[in-house]
Amino acid sequence: MDPHLLRTFVSVARHGSFSAAARELGYTQSAVSQHVAALESDIGAPLLGRRPVAPTRVDARLLEHAEPLLLRLDAARADLERLAAAPPARLVLGAAPLALTPRVAAALAAVRRTRPHGAVTVRVLGRAAVVRGVAAADLDLGLVDGAAAPTDPLRLPDVGPVTASGVGEEEPLALALPAGHPLARAHGAAGPRGVGPGLAGPRLADLADAYWIDAPDIAVPLPQLRAATGADGYRAAVRYDGTDAGGLLALVAAGHGLALLPRRVPAGAPDVATVPLAEPRLAHRVEAVRAGPAAREGLPRLFLDAVGA
Repeated sequence: MDPHLLRTFVSVARHGSFSAAARELGYTQSAVSQHVAALESDIGAPLLGRRPVAPTRVDARLLEHAEPLLLRLDAARADLERLAAAPPARLVLGAAPLALTPRVAAALAAVRRTRPHGAVTVRVLGRAAVVRGVAAADLDLGLVDGAAAPTDPLRLPDVGPVTASGVGEEEPLALALPAGHPLARAHGAAGPRGVGPGLAGPRLADLADAYWIDAPDIAVPLPQLRAATGADGYRAAVRYDGTDAGGLLALVAAGHGLALLPRRVPAGAPDVATVPLAEPRLAHRVEAVRAGPAAREGLPRLFLDAVGA
């Protein structure tokens, strides 16, 4: 299958419109229709019902294959371009919101001291977007975070030839909940005015029926909670698609649900308490993501050395 035809098909399917796909790709609407017709001829099956544009069962299956294939092609092209590129005098760093730890900030300061005229850009993105950006060479380096058993690596999306390594020490996780929540009183929570008596916290499996805030780019994602305990539940009362931890903590304080976060994040937040988990043993981990030889030269290499990745 011709990747150009696949790319046109994916754009039409995503927009549900031949004209919108033509605008996105810079083609005429007639050319888009010809691309889809050529793909239909190659596959031997009709695609994208017309008037209105509606997906077929074949479309859905083709999309499952097409999007990862196109992402892989973009990553391969970017990898080859890196081989021919000069050592970068810039650093475009993509970071998940909670991957910007004090250690990372100190490493960026060290890079700027060493190369004061180098251009440094930090983009705060969702976790999956960081990995995709590195694979496609939109980012020189990435920083992702997540929960893992102590010393275990994070599981990254399979989007191309990227590698990851740990950054600094792993950090404890804690349950963030309203300061007046019964669990906060029962387990001697740390609150905005200091640390409680440190009583043993609850087991994560015992909280499967509680309401949670689904904040996949900040808190530990709910599917990971289910996987860690083997328990169903962990229902989302509210979904939070932002990358601002302050907005998430405001929802926690207002009683919309619980969230599992690095212990430092809720510290000092008004009306939010933290409780450690008794089990399972999970820690917050940050990893640097890179692809190709460019990360071994220039400002990216200085940053990796400074952060210890």
